[in-house]
Amino acid sequence: MTTSQSPELAHQLASDQYAPKKEDKFSFGLWTVGNRGRDPFGDFVRPELSPLRSVQKLAELGAWGINLHDNDLVPFDASPTERDRIVADFKKALSDYGMVVPMATTNLFFHPIFKDGAFTSVDPAVRAFALQKTMRSIDLGAELGAATYVFWGGREGVDAEASKDPVTAIKRMRDALNFLCQYAIDNGYTMRFALEPKPNEPRSDTYFPTIGHMLAFIYTLDHPDMVGLNPEVAHEHMAGLNFVHGVAQALEAGKLFHIDLNDQKGPRFDQDFRFGSESIKAAFFLVKLLEEHGYAGPRHFDAHSYRTEDEQGVWDFALGCMRTYNMFKEKARHFNADAEIQAILQELNGGDQSYGGLLSGYSKETVQKLKETTFNVEQLALRGYRYERLDQLTVEVILGVR
Repeated sequence: MTTSQSPELAHQLASDQYAPKKEDKFSFGLWTVGNRGRDPFGDFVRPELSPLRSVQKLAELGAWGINLHDNDLVPFDASPTERDRIVADFKKALSDYGMVVPMATTNLFFHPIFKDGAFTSVDPAVRAFALQKTMRSIDLGAELGAATYVFWGGREGVDAEASKDPVTAIKRMRDALNFLCQYAIDNGYTMRFALEPKPNEPRSDTYFPTIGHMLAFIYTLDHPDMVGLNPEVAHEHMAGLNFVHGVAQALEAGKLFHIDLNDQKGPRFDQDFRFGSESIKAAFFLVKLLEEHGYAGPRHFDAHSYRTEDEQGVWDFALGCMRTYNMFKEKARHFNADAEIQAILQELNGGDQSYGGLLSGYSKETVQKLKETTFNVEQLALRGYRYERLDQLTVEVILGVR
């Protein structure tokens, strides 16, 4: 069965050069389009959206995949019979509408049992239950064909610093991930694990708060080869960091297994705005980075519609995320084809090539040459780099006036 679109939408997408296509690998979470608009100061504003409806509508809009926490699909207290029925219906919808599940994860933050964390809780019974729940969720992800399994430590942290020894907490997190890696291996699952950092909220301080923290932690695990990262735009912005640079480090290390795209107004609470709705220049350079440096994974939108919206606003939001990504992809092509921009970049990265041989790696010969070389420091200090012009041209490309 193929997607059944309304004639109006089909015409709109057919005539839209930025319309999403399956090969774009755009995905959403059940929790993203299913977000009902509740916040700490107000209750739900939208009716519940069923997983089957989400699959149908996202397929209609051109999305490729749909992701989930275990309890986005199967209620926390579902019986085994209920669980199997729900999963069977969901798998049929995926097949009917040509959708896949690229990523799955576990909800270890919503139920009150996790109010002090899951893998790092001070209560050993809670830590054991978290392992049980995650194993069952990994089984579900494998059943649905997920290639990536994400770990977001939503409540792995502290409010009262005296409550936990942070060294002990790190060891508990390592023990849990080592256990679950081995569980996946023993069951023949080929999925990779992706760790998702976040600096704060809902805890006042979360363990492993940034890309750099998580990247360093990965190499202390028993199976670092199967563990990578799932960074999120808003999370690094909450720490006041440059997300593009963090993603570049993950890419260069071969550890960008998945990515969460959204937007954020500075270091505030996690806002999960529509991708590209706020930090336009940063979003442009992020898309440029992903498209030009070999990222082949899902472009996952971990965001949600404004609280002001009804269901139609949810689909406006979802289509907007995908169209904006494709707009930035086209802008990156314009940037690379702009003659003046490329001339400036060539000049900037040229320099005096007589020194190139001194930068090709360590050797005793190179050490001697470097020590004997005389540099014209004053002349080098006079150089202008034309970054003002380059940045202005970049803005003009993004704004569509070049």
